[in-house]
Amino acid sequence: MAKIHELAEVLANQIAAGEVIERPASVVKELVENALDAHSTQIDIMVAEAGLKEIQVIDNGDGIAAEDVLNAFKRHATSKIHDRADLFKVRSLGFRGEALPSIASVADMILETSTGNEVGRRVHFRGGKLVEEKASAVRQGTTVTVSDLFFNTPARLKYIKSPNTELANIGDIVNRLALSHPEVAFSLSHSGNMLVRTAGNGQLQQTIAGIYGVNNAKKMLALTAEDLDFRLHGFISLPELTRSSRRYITVLINGRYIKNFQLNKAIIAGYGSKLMVGRFPLIVLAIEMDPLLVDVNVHPAKQEVRLSKEDELGELIRKTIYARIASENLIPDANENLNSRSTPKADQLQIALNAASTKWPQTYSATTEASTAAEPESTAQIAEQLASEPAIATTETVTNFADSADLAAWDTKYQNEQVGPALGTTAAVTPLEQPAPPVQRFPHLDYIGQMHGTYLLAQGEDGFYIVDQHAAQERVNYEYYRKEIGKVSTDQQSLLVPLVLDYPASDAIRLRDHAELLQQLGLNLEAFGQNSFVVRSHPTWFKAGQEEDTIREMIDYILNDQKITVAKFREQTAIMMSCKRAIKANHHLDDQQAKALLQRLPECENPFNCPHGRPVLVHFSGKDLEKMFRRIQESHTSLRGEMA
Repeated sequence: MAKIHELAEVLANQIAAGEVIERPASVVKELVENALDAHSTQIDIMVAEAGLKEIQVIDNGDGIAAEDVLNAFKRHATSKIHDRADLFKVRSLGFRGEALPSIASVADMILETSTGNEVGRRVHFRGGKLVEEKASAVRQGTTVTVSDLFFNTPARLKYIKSPNTELANIGDIVNRLALSHPEVAFSLSHSGNMLVRTAGNGQLQQTIAGIYGVNNAKKMLALTAEDLDFRLHGFISLPELTRSSRRYITVLINGRYIKNFQLNKAIIAGYGSKLMVGRFPLIVLAIEMDPLLVDVNVHPAKQEVRLSKEDELGELIRKTIYARIASENLIPDANENLNSRSTPKADQLQIALNAASTKWPQTYSATTEASTAAEPESTAQIAEQLASEPAIATTETVTNFADSADLAAWDTKYQNEQVGPALGTTAAVTPLEQPAPPVQRFPHLDYIGQMHGTYLLAQGEDGFYIVDQHAAQERVNYEYYRKEIGKVSTDQQSLLVPLVLDYPASDAIRLRDHAELLQQLGLNLEAFGQNSFVVRSHPTWFKAGQEEDTIREMIDYILNDQKITVAKFREQTAIMMSCKRAIKANHHLDDQQAKALLQRLPECENPFNCPHGRPVLVHFSGKDLEKMFRRIQESHTSLRGEMA
């Protein structure tokens, strides 16, 4: 008896659904992408019970011709691919021809559609079987209603998360699609409560404001750049606006939201040490390229793509972001940081859902600044708020960049300076920074005094400043060491007692492979037996008493990162040394030492952050101080008039 047989069509569709339809959010994604490919300008999504009970997607797109409706539910049926050549220049979002039959095989599905030139059609599938087909009087466009999802595959329900989590996933998908298509008006409602609404007027910043909030949109910078292969445009947040996860980094390629670790890494590298460790920016970055350079056919859900010039694109992104924020004044406003921390609306949705009981949220609107019931802000309101103060975001095209590995250029920027006493701990670091353009963006500070042996108080023409002395000297030290480590010097200090280092065989092999990299920093490891090395000298810039710790930490960098580059190695070593030699908190400085530190700080390439991303200083404007002391208020005369 034959053991190999062909799977039944319904069973094959259910297996395909396991790859394409993982959860209710997958259904929303596939249906909305089909609506976008149909040139829709308005898409409404309505869900009940987080999509498990019902999902309805209504669009005003081209619709499906009557003779094509049933063909649309056949496996691998598509209007977007005709021959092999089309597969290498895909511009549409959906092209596999799996979405509709996969959804229909695991749910109850009704599709009503019309092209506007003929009588529409209505088809009803349940569990992959056609239940009904008939003519229907409907407007142009398509309406798809999916109910009882996974009713015939109960095993799938075991992997469904809580209703709140599933609803949040749907909201995240709609947010990404709205950001990738600001020219389309989106709405998402759950059990009659509006969660997301965008204007669809093509203004990306207004779409960002509608999703993440107006205050956050004001703290984002417009970004444009291009080269022969790629064109970038979008918005990036100032370093002060960060989140604890990468979920707020949205990367779009030819209108498609994708996940790509290397591009995310390039984005973070563009910020350099301006981000705190473990913090990530809000970014919407759209990338346009020739479809021949991207393969979108490597993942069933089409969220992962393969790029033929990924390294070149990553370098363009990194340099563009660095150049865009290099000339910005990054001193955080102390009063705003203390009193005006707003939660992005995407976060509010998750907070509201988590705070809810097992009942469905009935009064929450994700487009308000607080977790209370309210209708979404209108387009006019958002536009008015974005224009209510000078816009931070200005379009800028970046074409020329400095080479990040050009350490010789750094040498001309700094003078040989003595650094202060020691202290510190090492921390995770970000990739190498580039020199900023010479822009006068740091104020002249007059020293006032020291508080608690930790903070320096100073005044400038535009207000009052508080400086973290440890972070300030850490930044000064970092830029000094970065220059020193970059120098090619034969100056060595001999050790009175040679240092013998023992490592396992696997680590010893790695160290032999990277011996040349260590030599470029003046550290020579001599073989001393099978798995041991001896160090007889070290560069003169090592701090006395910390030679062994410094050498071991430098070696640990290589053992922990097999792909480490010379530039990144220098960066990590500079941060380690700067932290170890920075003054501690509760260390009292005399006036001369404090003034010297404040004089050296403006000479730094980036005086706003320590190498770990913490702010060096905060600013109180004159108006902030007047408000705190109630010097800005209604006049006594007006008050007396009201009382009379």
